[in-house]
Amino acid sequence: MTTTTPAPDQAAQQATGPILEVRNLVKHFPLSSSGVIRRRVGDVHAVCDISFELRPGETLGLVGESGCGKTTTGRTILRLTAPTSGEIRFQGNDLARASRRRMRRIRRDLQVVFQDPYASLNPRLPVNSIVAEPLVIHNLYGKHGEERVRELLTLVGLNPEHRNRYAHEFSGGQRQRIGIARALALEPKVLVLDEPVSALDVSIQAGVVNLLEELQDRLGLAYLFIAHDLSVVRHISDRVAVMYLGKIVEIGSREAIYERASHPYTQALLSREGGAPAGRPRPRAPGRLPFRGAARPALIAVPGVAARPRGSRCATGAWTSGAAGSAYRQWRRNGPIHPIRG
Repeated sequence: MTTTTPAPDQAAQQATGPILEVRNLVKHFPLSSSGVIRRRVGDVHAVCDISFELRPGETLGLVGESGCGKTTTGRTILRLTAPTSGEIRFQGNDLARASRRRMRRIRRDLQVVFQDPYASLNPRLPVNSIVAEPLVIHNLYGKHGEERVRELLTLVGLNPEHRNRYAHEFSGGQRQRIGIARALALEPKVLVLDEPVSALDVSIQAGVVNLLEELQDRLGLAYLFIAHDLSVVRHISDRVAVMYLGKIVEIGSREAIYERASHPYTQALLSREGGAPAGRPRPRAPGRLPFRGAARPALIAVPGVAARPRGSRCATGAWTSGAAGSAYRQWRRNGPIHPIRG
């Protein structure tokens, strides 16, 4: 296993202890039979024994195809979904075992920005009330609450004079800025960004990503950036974790993952985005690793998470033949280049 020398800013982050630690996190959802008498017939293995850490001021990108467990990971960390097992330590507090009363205090420092900027905003409330809601819930509004709302709207690039408008009167990018302002109302230390730009037009995505970077530099925030757009993750992330069927199969610095990807699944993701690591073979379709038995993109042709695959999660039909199978067998022989946790 080889290691890479961290950049100066990454070295500074490593000198500081992690603000968020996830250890052996598991989340299973029960499966019930149909009919009048519903019985538990199995489990959906959404998140399976993953571990990672997040340091102050750092952005960790969590990538993978749809259904791999990215959003469930974020929701479980926030305790919007209770974990099946594992530890979620935030500033020394184990969130997995924290009471609802304790979680109420902790959530001041741990906030979320959701994927859909319209569905996450109450259409019956004006923007002023939406942004002020966290302050009201935590009894922090007071006599300076209106001034604080104005500051937050200005901070995210919106006109404070528009605070009495409703969500439907704003564009998609402006709605997402409102969601970001609401998440910043309590001055959190960590933001979980659940695909914050995937529902936006390409022309709007850059503005929101640039805003997130500016806010991070100004406020010292740490981001868990969940996405499937590898180009956006490459732009904003310091480190990248790759998820496949509920597991983190590879984690490392941005440069290490995008330039020297070790796991065949990571290589396949990068090749489909046109960003395959230099020196990797590209048989058949240029820029893509072939998979067996599917006319459409075969990254989706994987076994369901309702049953845990036996052995390695890559020992499936999509990875057993052709260049993809060869890459997988080589990875099994040589081992990972980057540390794999969880």
